[in-house]
Amino acid sequence: MVPRRALKLTLGMLLATMSLAVWSAAQSAGGHRRWSTYEPEMQAPVEDPPDAYEKTEFAFARLRYRSYRDRFYARWAIDSNRAERHLSQAVRRLTRLHTRSVEEIVDIDSDEVYEWPWLYAVSVGDWVLSDSQVARLRAYFDRGGFLMVDDFHGESEWASFAAGISRILPGGSVVELNDDDPIFHVLYDLDQRFQIPGFNVVNGVGYERGGVVPHWRGIVDAKGRIQVMICFNNDLGDAWEWADHPDYPERFASLAHRMGINYILYAMTH
Repeated sequence: MVPRRALKLTLGMLLATMSLAVWSAAQSAGGHRRWSTYEPEMQAPVEDPPDAYEKTEFAFARLRYRSYRDRFYARWAIDSNRAERHLSQAVRRLTRLHTRSVEEIVDIDSDEVYEWPWLYAVSVGDWVLSDSQVARLRAYFDRGGFLMVDDFHGESEWASFAAGISRILPGGSVVELNDDDPIFHVLYDLDQRFQIPGFNVVNGVGYERGGVVPHWRGIVDAKGRIQVMICFNNDLGDAWEWADHPDYPERFASLAHRMGINYILYAMTH
């Protein structure tokens, strides 16, 4: 891990260069895409960089699940795959964690889920889980897995998420995380956090679907380790996706990247 004092490249400088970097990688890739099978379900697929098949220590693993609100793109694939490419680039540049430049799509019905110690699931207020999927995810947590959930808002979506997670982790209690929780201090000290809005903030609205108050919650195991990091009434995925857009505020993108990096390093070290 790079010491804080050695980070000469600020997040602001990094985010300013992302657009050019992604464009250049796309030109070099010659149009080949690792996850072309899933692109019809994705919101914003981009071309692959030349090192898309590099074997690395870590890759951003996105959970592919079913939803009752799948329409023009699947709910699991919101912000994909620009969001994960941008965050992966930040991890590569700002830490020593050997990270793949492209994501891993992990289907909830596949035992591949056990191969990835860090999973990301978006819009979990809409997920629909079968009994076999619940059992697989429970076994995933029993083996030490970590899940980050993001971009769901309002009490109705919370109730849907809570119903699903209670089936996966019966008896698991949701807690509000304190400012001094280790997950907020792995690499970056995040004592002061604020709501991370979606792209809708450029129109002056910083919340979605009644989710006015941001929450950072977790489900903690018997040893005190966070198993599920819950970003409720926040939209880190949008902040990653639009980090290179001139209209999206840099302070939100920077905090979202710091959070994502902390969560990844926490999962890999705890």
